[in-house]
Formats: sequence, structure tokens, C-alpha cells
Amino acid sequence: MGTIDDYLSGLGSADRDSIDRVYTIAREVVPEAEQGTGYGMPALVYHGKPLLSVMRAKKHIGVYPFSPAAVSAVAGVLTDHPGIGMDKGTIRFQPEHPLPGPAIEEMVRARTAQIDGT
Repeated sequence: MGTIDDYLSGLGSADRDSIDRVYTIAREVVPEAEQGTGYGMPALVYHGKPLLSVMRAKKHIGVYPFSPAAVSAVAGVLTDHPGIGMDKGTIRFQPEHPLPGPAIEEMVRARTAQIDGT
């Protein structure tokens, strides 16, 4: 088991399924990403740098791509999506209002490109 698997095992089913979905989509975009940590959070790591963390907070699920630019890359798609909130480097959602798959893919591509320096 890895850090993400360990984290997911301690969650209720709705949260676990919602968070696992985001990680699954991210792994489809970047299959070479590995489980690790970023800023003390369970995360996918790409080329030794944190790619994405998804965690349950008290009032929402937070998606942390470790990059305000990655959040900005999908902000236009998410502004009209119900139940989604955004800050500089975070996207917030509830299990009943999941993030659209294409937005997750684009955010992960933006962060990957940033890590690759392209």
C-alpha cells in the first residue's frame, strides 16, 4: 500500500469514492505518477515533485495541484459548475457535485507541463 491507499482506507465510502475518482483520472493522464507526499499530504508525485493531492477537509473535499496556474487553467470550466469553489491553489467540491473529468485531466496536464518545464 502507498500513502494514498492508506489515506483512502480511513475514509467513508462517499468521500473515498469521490477522492479515488480524482486520483484515478490523474493516473490515467500521468500513469508514471507514484504515490508519495507533497507538503505533508498524501499525493501523486511526478518526477520527484508533488503533482496532486486530494483530501477531505471539514466542510469539503480539497484538490491541491500545488500550483495556482493549474487551478487557473481550469477556472473557466468550473466557474459555472454547481458546488465548486476555488481559491488561488485549491479547488473545493462535495461528493454530490463531483469535478468534471475533463477539468481534472486539464488541471493534471497543466501541472505536469509545469513540472516538465514546458
